Amino acid sequence: MNDSVESRASWVVAVVALVILAVAYGGPLLVAVALKPIAAELGTPRSVPTLATSLSFVGAGVGGIFMGWLSERIGIRIVVAFGATMIGGGLWLASSGGVTQLYVGYGVFMGLLGASCMFSPIMTYVSRWFDKRRGTAVALISSGQYVAGIIWPAIFQIGVETIGWRRCMVLFGALVAVVVAPLALIFLRTPPVAPAHGSVHHGPARGTLVAGMHPEWAMVALSAAIFCCCMTMSMPMGHVVALCGDLGIGPAHGAAMLSVLLGSAFLARQFWGWLSDRIGGLQTVLCGSIAQAVAMSGFLTTSNELGLFAVSAAFGLGYAGLIPAYVLTVRALYPATEAGWRVPTVLFAGLLGMAGGGWAAGMLYDFFGFYTPAFAVGVLFNLLNVAIVAPLVLRTRRLALRAAFG
Repeated sequence: MNDSVESRASWVVAVVALVILAVAYGGPLLVAVALKPIAAELGTPRSVPTLATSLSFVGAGVGGIFMGWLSERIGIRIVVAFGATMIGGGLWLASSGGVTQLYVGYGVFMGLLGASCMFSPIMTYVSRWFDKRRGTAVALISSGQYVAGIIWPAIFQIGVETIGWRRCMVLFGALVAVVVAPLALIFLRTPPVAPAHGSVHHGPARGTLVAGMHPEWAMVALSAAIFCCCMTMSMPMGHVVALCGDLGIGPAHGAAMLSVLLGSAFLARQFWGWLSDRIGGLQTVLCGSIAQAVAMSGFLTTSNELGLFAVSAAFGLGYAGLIPAYVLTVRALYPATEAGWRVPTVLFAGLLGMAGGGWAAGMLYDFFGFYTPAFAVGVLFNLLNVAIVAPLVLRTRRLALRAAFG
């Protein structure tokens, strides 16, 4: 008797979710590619347009908690279709005026009302379609960001140079609304009914200690950990194109470097998903965090084009497994009935880190005039992440051995 929820339909849903996220994730990348032209046209330092992207992450995190709850009640289709229209409207608004329109378009419409309907709700939704290969599936769909990174930067760079960043925003916003909403309405069906209680699909019973800690304290630790690693993660993604320009590397090569970073992350994420199915989400978080810290250090010592391409590829390989591993950790340590709010809450802390890291790097650049201090701060936050996660891994292993051998 097969008690697994997985089927061919599960993979259809996963692939459609990947396409949806690959399209929706283009919005933040547009600011990263056009960072210098936007700042020059608006007459502002780089931290100003960078803050727009940060506000979209904050909005997505805040809204994601509510949208995760709402999708459990009215269905994922309506939530994702609504989010697609909001992203389209937000990009139109951001392109229509000055700094205020940029902030409201990205922070409120694209973030709070748009992206909030995408990542956290979709991650939780797809995880309900899988049990045996949940890590592989979650890694696949969360790679939407990296698929976007492979496809969009070069296209955006051509668009910015030919028609300007404002028209690029309008056209891309229309594309998101036209593509994502129909995909959601057609393919995102109700997930399968879970098997008997006590299975991997259900997770532990409510109130079970997590790593020997009260469940809420463990969740605080996980939230702090993901905040720290995402502070580091967002810095190269948001500033590598501008860094290349400062070093005399052409904008087309800078956009290609961003694509290499995100493309290598896409390929590596499939490995991290496979690994997490075998060693667990929390152990994968620790391995990925160490790899990210090592790669981030490379940005402190490399300034030539070839070296930066290599460091960017290594950074993508390192950080690729972190976000899906946190989702798997929450699903493994907490009951499935609590996933609808626990997963978005932990991811909210990660999105705060993404927002804070990108903005802080811009502020530190504006103050010092170069990126080395910002990347050094990124390394410090990564080391703090390791200091939080390593004891959790040791505690869970100790408890597992104690349970196994009495």
